[in-house]
Amino acid sequence: MSRECYHCRQWIGPGELHDCWTTTESALTRGLSEDLMDAWERLRETASEFGEQRIYASHKSIMFSRKACYFFVRPKKKVLEVWFFLGRKLESPMVRKTMQSSTAKRAHLVHVTHRDQVEAPLTDWLREAFDISDKLTGRRTKKPVPKVAQKKRVR
Repeated sequence: MSRECYHCRQWIGPGELHDCWTTTESALTRGLSEDLMDAWERLRETASEFGEQRIYASHKSIMFSRKACYFFVRPKKKVLEVWFFLGRKLESPMVRKTMQSSTAKRAHLVHVTHRDQVEAPLTDWLREAFDISDKLTGRRTKKPVPKVAQKKRVR
């Protein structure tokens, strides 16, 4: 009996293998306009120069991570959605949306439509996200709870 995938809405035949979460960069960027493809290539090249990291495709995004993701790109038909994580809130007309993503991180959304937009201040913010990602991702240590003095039983 055929079924519809909950995530991608694709119909899957009986016994047919399906993994809509596994994808590739080329699959996600296929069909982008020339301007968006140029912008994507410049974004990837710029981020690659920051240092050692893992770049991989996941579902509908291309992730850039050290220990954890510090930014990701969602290629859309008319725009590249660039989400990056900082420990502070940015106030800039370029930032379309900001949201608290954890106790230490704020996610920021910037739309990129052309290669010329992949320059400062966006590249500075991405570099900052790269530089502080391990610090923001590190597990916080809780203050030690003082042990209650145990009373000795007197016999």
